[in-house]
Amino acid sequence: MEGAVSSAPGGPAAPLFVLVNTSHPGNVGAAARAIKTMGFAHLALVAPRFADVLQQPEALALASGADNVLRNARQADTLVEAAGDCGVLVALSSRVRDFGPPLRGPDWLPELARDAAAQGRRVGFVFGSERYGLDNDTVYRCDALLSLPAYSQYASLNLAQAVQIVAWEWRKAVGAFSLPPGPPVEAAATQAEVQGLLEHAEQALVALGYLDPDAPKKLMPRLTRLAARAALTQQEVHILRGICKAGLQRMRTAEDPADPPRRLPD
Repeated sequence: MEGAVSSAPGGPAAPLFVLVNTSHPGNVGAAARAIKTMGFAHLALVAPRFADVLQQPEALALASGADNVLRNARQADTLVEAAGDCGVLVALSSRVRDFGPPLRGPDWLPELARDAAAQGRRVGFVFGSERYGLDNDTVYRCDALLSLPAYSQYASLNLAQAVQIVAWEWRKAVGAFSLPPGPPVEAAATQAEVQGLLEHAEQALVALGYLDPDAPKKLMPRLTRLAARAALTQQEVHILRGICKAGLQRMRTAEDPADPPRRLPD
């Protein structure tokens, strides 16, 4: 199509559209068509109902010319596996969760586009299943909730319709500004790197006796939100993981006083 937005991998104009627990192959095909009409090409599926959904006739039929989007789509069992290279994840939902990310509207997307471009962060838009939407655990892993305003007495959108609207709004957002030249910024941490840090921190907190693994309450979701707000760089993640590593080593040494302190390899 004329005027299509560049879809260079990893850039702010190349978002990843992530469909979680999809049930209907037709919706996957229609979603692929929706993002292609807006000049985008990157689709990911998390634990779809049918493992061969990308090859099912209904998906191919409703893709209607977006077969290449289906062929190149990612498929994984978890959100981190599917969208680990994204620096910002935006969940599509109108329901605010306790300890969840802030709720935003489409008018926020230009600001997100500017910030993501300036920080070199890829944006992933995360959509839930047709019937149940997104579960709380998935929402906790996202940085923001995006709500599409609809008629309050019938606010249910078809999955592909929601994808089409977000793709259109993002197309407008990334085309509404030009990036000024500026100094290089530190590489932003990916979702996979931040998740690794959180798992490392959880090990250290359990070893310290601060976190009871049998009654964790809301500590880890709160730390997940803290990490999201901090917009960590890769170097910051390395520093924090080094602290966790040193703490675990010190506790192991304390348990065996005869064992002198040792520096673990990086």
